[in-house]
Amino acid sequence: QLQLVESGGGVVQPGWSLRLSCAASEFTLDHLAIGWFRQAPGKEREGVSCISLSGGRTNYADSVRGRFTISRDNANHTAYLQMNSLKPEDKAVYYCATPRRTTPANGIFGCSMSQNDYGYWGQGNQVTVSS
Repeated sequence: QLQLVESGGGVVQPGWSLRLSCAASEFTLDHLAIGWFRQAPGKEREGVSCISLSGGRTNYADSVRGRFTISRDNANHTAYLQMNSLKPEDKAVYYCATPRRTTPANGIFGCSMSQNDYGYWGQGNQVTVSS
């Protein structure tokens, strides 16, 4: 079973940057879309960004567009979420996820921002933005 391990979270001040990493246990990651999600205290988990298996298609939530950048390194079975200009409202537990299989809509020609389309999840990584 595919396992995803996240790293890179921490405590930063507003305006600072962090890069989250999502490493896969096997090369299967190369053939799947990747999504980043987050869950703030008292709120539902929401989609932050996603990337198709080739990396050619990406999506972002309006709240992070222009500040966050998703990328992937298939040679190293790793995905990244570069987070710049962090705000206090970005504080959350961040998860990377992949679907159980590739579909045209989620993987080949694009990617989904709906958590219902993802079946493998990382353990979560805390990001805190506070002055």
